[in-house]
Order: sequence, then C-alpha cells, then structure tokens
Amino acid sequence: MIVLLIHRMSATFGRLQGPTLELKPGLNIVQAPNEAGKSTWCAFLTAMLYGINSRERDKAGFIAEKNRYAPWSGSSMSGRLDCRSGSDELTLTRTTRRQTAPLAEFQALYAGTGDPVPGLTGQTCGETLLGVSREVFERSAFIRQSGLAITQDAGLERRIASLISSGEEDTSYSEAREALKKQLTRRRYNKNGMIPAVEAELQDMERQLSDLRALESQLAAARQRVEALSAREVSLQDELAACDAWERQSQAQALAEAKSAAEAAEQKISLLRQRLEADRVPEVDTIGRLRGAIVNLETVRKNLEKARTERDEAMKAALRAEAAVSESPFAGQTAEQVRREVASPPDGKPSYTAAAVLAVCGLLAAAALGWGLWSMGPLPALGCAAVVVLASIGGACALSRSARKKARAAALIKRYGTTDTDAIAALADTYYKLCETQEATQADVSAKTATADALYASLSSNEQGILLEVRRFAPSAFDIPAADEALKGAFARRRELSGAETAARETRLRYEVLAQQSPALSEEQSPLTAPARERASVEQDLETVRGELAAARSAADQLSGQLNARGDSVVLSSQAALLTEKRDALNAEYDAIALAMEALDSANTTLQNRFSPALGRRAAEIFARLTDGRYSGVVLDRAFHLSAEAADERIYRDAAFLSAGAADQLYLAVRLAICDLVLPQENCVPIVLDDALTNFDDERCASALRYLKEAAQTRQILLFTCHSREADFFADDADVFVQRLAAN
Repeated sequence: MIVLLIHRMSATFGRLQGPTLELKPGLNIVQAPNEAGKSTWCAFLTAMLYGINSRERDKAGFIAEKNRYAPWSGSSMSGRLDCRSGSDELTLTRTTRRQTAPLAEFQALYAGTGDPVPGLTGQTCGETLLGVSREVFERSAFIRQSGLAITQDAGLERRIASLISSGEEDTSYSEAREALKKQLTRRRYNKNGMIPAVEAELQDMERQLSDLRALESQLAAARQRVEALSAREVSLQDELAACDAWERQSQAQALAEAKSAAEAAEQKISLLRQRLEADRVPEVDTIGRLRGAIVNLETVRKNLEKARTERDEAMKAALRAEAAVSESPFAGQTAEQVRREVASPPDGKPSYTAAAVLAVCGLLAAAALGWGLWSMGPLPALGCAAVVVLASIGGACALSRSARKKARAAALIKRYGTTDTDAIAALADTYYKLCETQEATQADVSAKTATADALYASLSSNEQGILLEVRRFAPSAFDIPAADEALKGAFARRRELSGAETAARETRLRYEVLAQQSPALSEEQSPLTAPARERASVEQDLETVRGELAAARSAADQLSGQLNARGDSVVLSSQAALLTEKRDALNAEYDAIALAMEALDSANTTLQNRFSPALGRRAAEIFARLTDGRYSGVVLDRAFHLSAEAADERIYRDAAFLSAGAADQLYLAVRLAICDLVLPQENCVPIVLDDALTNFDDERCASALRYLKEAAQTRQILLFTCHSREADFFADDADVFVQRLAAN
C-alpha cells in the first residue's frame, strides 16, 4: 500500500514569510488564532502538490490564487515539502522564476541521494502521489468551514445532493444542467455569440501585434546598440584616463616629438607647395570658379536648345500668318489702302451703245414725223418732232442708269465674292488683324533668333575661355570633360595641401602648448606602461561613440514612445494567446457541452442507482460514531433525499427535522464518507480539515475528535482550528501531534 506522509512544510506564501510547519503520522492538531495563516497553510499544501494556475484572472468578488497568495514581503513565492511516498523519502520544492508564473519551477529529489525522481513533474506531482486530480482532492479530502450554520431546513439535504451530483456544494444537478444549457446558448454562432466576438477581437489584436512586433524588433536593436555604445564609452573613458597619466609623465619627450612632428609637417607643406607651383596648379578659388563655369555651361547649353526650339516654333507661326494674309482678297495692300477701297467700292463701266442707238432712232423718228406734218404747218411739225426727240433722250438716259448698276454689282462679286458692304467690311477687319499677327510673328522670330544666336556665342566663348585657362596647367585638356577631370585633380592636390597645413598648425599649436607646460612637470614619477593608443585616437573614438550614442538613445526613445503609445506586445501576445485558446476552447466546448449535458444526465442516474446506497451506508456508520450511537442509520435515496434513524425510535425521519448540531454532524459524516468512497484506498490520501468543527459544541466536537483519531490510524489527518479545545482534548495523548501557532 502506497502511503503519502507529510513531514514538514516551509513556505514563502501570502502572509507566511518562511516558517516551517512540522507534521507527524496520524492526527495532527494545528491550533492558531484567526488571521494566523491556517487557511494559508491549507492553500499552500494544495499549491505544492498541484501548482498554481497562472492563467487564472481576478474577477468581481474573486481574487486569483497567484495574486491572493503573493508574499506580503514582496519576495518571490516559494515552498518546500518533505514527505514519504511508499518507502521513498522525497523533497519537493517549487520556486518562482517569473512573477507571472508563480511556483512554476518544480523539483523532486530523493532525500537520501539528492537524485531527481523520474517522471515526477510539477504538472503530475499531485495526481501521481495522491492518485486523484486536484478537483477530486479539493472536493473530498479538503474539508473547509461551511461558512453558514446548517439549520433545520432543506439546506443540509440540498448541499449534500449538490456535492454528490455536481462536485460543488453550492451547485445542484439541475443548476449544473441549466448552467450548461446557458453556456451552450452563449457559444452559438449568432449575432451576439461569444465565438464571433472572440474571433473579431483576435483579428484586431493580431493586427496590433504585427505592428508592435516590428517596433519591438527595431527597439531591441536600438537598445542593444545603446548598451554596446555605452560600454564602449566607459572603456574609452578609462583608456583616456590612462593616456592622461602617461602624458603627464612623458610630456617632456612628447614636447620633442611634437617639435619634430611640427617640423616634418611644415616640410611637407613646403614640398607640396613647390610641386604645385612647378605644375602651375591654380588656387582653390580659381578652381572653384572654373568648375562653376563648367556647371554653368550645361545651363547655357540647355537654354540654347530651348531658345532654338522656341525660334523654330516662331518661324512656323510666321509662315502660318503669312499664308493667311496671302489668302485674303486684300493681299498685297496696306491697311490704309484697304480702308479707302472699302470706303469707295469699284463701279462697273456702263454700256452707252444702246442709249446712243435709242437717241439716234428718236431723232430719225422726229425728223420723219416733222417732215410728214410740215404740210400742216411748221409749228405742229416742230412740236411733234420735239416731243419725239425728248422721249428718245429720256429712254436713253434710263437705259444708261440700269446698265451702270448691273456693272457695279458684277465688279463687287468678282472682287469680294459678295455685294454686302457689311461682309466686305468684316473681311477688311479680318485682314487688319492678319496683318498685325504677321508683323508680331515676324518680330518674335527676330527676337528669338537673336536670343539663340547670343546664347550660342556665349556658349562658344565660355568654352574657349575655360579651355584656355585649364590648358595652362593641363595642356592635354582639349574638351570640357577633360578640363573638368583636370580641375578635379587640381582640387584634390590643393585639398591635400590644405589638410597638410591644418595638420601643421595643429602640430605647431600642440608643441607650443606643451612648451608652456613643460616647466611645471615633475621629474620624480614612477614609470608607467605606455598606453596602447594615442590620446588623439582615443578622443576621436570617444567623440564618435558619444555622437553615435546620443543618436542611438534618441532613436531608442522615439521607438519606445511609439511602442508605449501602441501598448505592450507581451500583454497583447498573452491576450492573443488567451483569445486563441478561448476561441479553440469555445469551438470545442460548443460540441462538448451537449455531450456533457448527456453525460451529466447519465452520471446523475448512475449516482442515484449506485453511489447513493453505498454513500448512505458509509455515512450511517460514521454518523453513528459521531453521535455516540444516538443515530443508527442514514438513508440517501436516488434523489439524494436524506433521512436519519434515531437509535431509540427505529423510525427514519427527514433530515430537515434534525437539530442544527445534528445537521452539522451529518454533513461531516457525509463528507468523510465521500472521502472513503472517492479517494483511492491504496494511496491513503491525507485529509485536511480547515476549521471544520467550528460550529460543533463541546460534546459533538469530542465525538468527532475521537472518530478522527481512529480514522488517522490509516491515513494522515491535518486539523486546523482556531479554538484551543481540540488541542486541549489531546493534551495528554501521545498518539496525537498537537502544536500551537502564534499570531504573526
């Protein structure tokens, strides 16, 4: 038979700040006042065996274990349990590496050798040593104070039925089934379902995580760079201090070296200047001017191309204007000529032949008529002849006017294509505008041609001027690209000289400074090891590192600000993981809840048919012991309805009619009976009672203690109590281990 026996427990857990609780085989009475840590020890034992659920969260009216039992001192949660499992002495320890996972670090060792116990992990410890899950242990072997006195009503029956059917004293089978039904409804894929809500929240959180992880990666790299640069800065500062010490000792020698360096630098400058003069290399200003001129050439060239394009477009416009003028009926005339012509349009040349013939005929007719009437007298003859002549002349004049009008109309149509004077005036106005346009286009062509010619002349002149100057020191430069390359080379040589001059000035200045300091040097200095590098190199590196460090810190601060504004990726990842688990759980639970409801119905039926009679028999035996034989039997029917049989009456009475004290005894008898039936007999799981006898009077308490002592012969029993009567009852009993704890 495997027996689990707890020797001692040491805890940093809630209000417990490292105390050790010694335990013995059999019945252990631990007496301590309220708020002394009794319930904390009970919770600690469960945590050592089964761990703490780090995923549990605080809720309204509920504090998660990881927060409720966080050490008051601020230390990390830890504990040790020394026990015997079968014939093996074991030491179990749990520590906390991360505050988000208290007691997650588990170790099980053989006490004699210190070797790890194979197969025993933090997840399997409790179930391996006790043979039951955490839920079964807490609902059977872990008996807490009820919190409410059991009265003479249906409360006792209701609590026992709930405990047997659902495993929870406060939840009956019907309540459990209704709760499952509600959970099934809540998980449905409807508008207000839990699964769609979780999936939407998860999608949004994954998007946020993607953005955060990118920022975190950048921030991690920036912080690593800051750390590396900070360490480099400290190292360079130390190196610079060593250089200071060395320089103070070797300043005299450094003075000579500085003088030599100054002379060498000046000699280098002299040599460079000689070479520049020999090669006729121009000054920096001249080089800059010529290179600027080369740059301007490209601008002039582009302007020339643009001017030529604009000139060509102007010529095209001029040709179009000239063609439009040539097509006008007024082509070749000036504006003044057109105005005169429009003011007096051309008349047609009339034909006088018909009029002359008519007049002659009239005269001949008059003569004939006069000759015929002469016989009547000269006056009548002359009168008639005169009338004929006048008529002939009138006819001739009328015929002349008609001919002239027709001739004028024909001339207008031939010239302008119309006889409408307004239309002719409109043609004249159009002609005026066409002439003006022609003049403007011709002027634009002239201006743009002059501009293009000027730009071309400027380009050619500037190119020749540049090449002329460059070939003074670079005879092979016959084009602008070659001249530009020659100028670049000349600038590089001038820059070399400038750099040498700067170095020479710095060297000379250093020499002068050292020369001023040399009289104050001490000659009695112990020799030092020469630094690995010169001070200038260290200072340069330090300056560079400080600049890079400032930039890196600024970048890290910016990234940190962005990251803080977006939230904590660890929290979001944890939330996303929880949401994923929640979604998967909901999907699985939705299919499982219906099956669970069926299983609950089947289990309830099974409990009613099988478990109730056995539980009733065992509870009757314990109830008889607890009541000193006043009650001889207990009946628990299939509906978990309780009846108790008084020994002197031999009649079963409803448990609702029991006294409050008898109801407490019956409740304890049922709980102990459940332990006997549920817990594996081969493991002898320890039983923990946390103020379970608080509501018992002295007589009932004594009966319960006697039974517990007897039951402790086969298993370890831990009774935590705030009263002294339990400890006083076993004060002289060597078989019961009694200890009294002081208040913290």
